[in-house]
Amino acid sequence: MNDIKRGKFIVFEGLDGSGKTTQLKLLTKYLESKGEPCFSTHEPTDSPFGALLRSCLTGRIDTDEKAIAALFAADRLDHILNNVNGIKKKLEEGVNVFCDRYYFSSFAYNGEFVPFEWVVELNRPAREILRPDLTVFIDLPSEVSMKRVARRGETERYETTEKQKKIRERFYEAFKRFPEERVAIITSEEEKEKTQEKIREAVLPLFGL
Repeated sequence: MNDIKRGKFIVFEGLDGSGKTTQLKLLTKYLESKGEPCFSTHEPTDSPFGALLRSCLTGRIDTDEKAIAALFAADRLDHILNNVNGIKKKLEEGVNVFCDRYYFSSFAYNGEFVPFEWVVELNRPAREILRPDLTVFIDLPSEVSMKRVARRGETERYETTEKQKKIRERFYEAFKRFPEERVAIITSEEEKEKTQEKIREAVLPLFGL
């Protein structure tokens, strides 16, 4: 593989309601306007693994947290390695990949409810195969997170103020646990344009822009 042509892999992380999905779309649109080939994706994926996970998260399927953590790890490996539109394949084709959630979400969400080191081991293969060029963590207080989530009209398995508070703490613990990872912590602003400005300051140097 020619490293010069390899695409950049940027991950967006944050609490529910942090605006990461919106910010990912804004950044992707901007980079495409600059002629950069981009591909946006998300976890859980749209694969059968992801569909099963969404059923667990919404409560349609009642299962143990350990099973959910293992499903996330399996979905992630398929996401990286599948030969149709897997992340690794896209990057090797020179396409920049922007992913809404990756293994730091597992460390923060699953790691709050099952042993943290067990989740780390589950995700070791993913970390060994493909680490992001940059993880953008959009930070905000859990109380603000849940106010934004409430506007959607429905909540999922981890969406309570207390759970989100603990998950936020887990994100920071995971960042300390893996100092070799490149993480940009961006404070979420009420105006999404201001948040986007800060994200571009962190990301664009990777593209020489």
